Amino acid sequence: MNVVKDTIQFGSSTIDFRLEYSDRKSLGITVTPEMEVLIKAPVDTPIEKVKEKIRKKAPWIIRQQNFFLSFQPKTPPRKYVSGETHLYLGRQYRLKVISDKLIVKNEEVKLKGQFLEVHTLNRQRVKELVDNWYFVKAKEKIRPLAEKLFENFTRKNNLSLIPFHFSLRKMPTRWGSCTPKGKIILNPELIKAPKACIEYVIVHELCHLIHHHHTQKFIDLQTREMKDWEKWKMKLEKLLA
Repeated sequence: MNVVKDTIQFGSSTIDFRLEYSDRKSLGITVTPEMEVLIKAPVDTPIEKVKEKIRKKAPWIIRQQNFFLSFQPKTPPRKYVSGETHLYLGRQYRLKVISDKLIVKNEEVKLKGQFLEVHTLNRQRVKELVDNWYFVKAKEKIRPLAEKLFENFTRKNNLSLIPFHFSLRKMPTRWGSCTPKGKIILNPELIKAPKACIEYVIVHELCHLIHHHHTQKFIDLQTREMKDWEKWKMKLEKLLA
């Protein structure tokens, strides 16, 4: 398979694309959740013809990239020192690292009032302990939420034969995914967002059980399932920016 990587300029935007030539009759354009632009074209299609097609579709390509961009976790890097803020279910907590030998009996992380307390004698382990705490909380809070929404969605849309599969996995560029067989994968970083933001991502992924692409039918279904999804989408973008 002949593969070409190239770029076009559209106004102030630069569109990088990956072109694959294959035995097909028409030219197709796809924008992946990782915002990569994939072009599949018939063998011997002139590169200028390909670029012309991309320019015509550029507004749509940019809209799709911006849409997927909203699903990228954007929380800035943390130093994991006392005083900085960390989110949990949409609320801010101030990190408090306790390393006093007279106080620390076991390594642990816990919420106490407005503080996220980390008890450890080894300050190099603060990040690891906090990450593990977030993951445990994500499993504890998100799984039952996903299970309930999955049950309601499949019942309403006559998809009850699809089994429920759920897992958490850190993904650098996505909040979640859902396979046609009902396997839901969510980013544990979502535990930092309000419950409604988490519900929005789950509903979004569940809608892919019926519509695999972000067509108008997909948007209509998502709106039926969650009328105020745009509000929580924006909240998610702003909160974890």
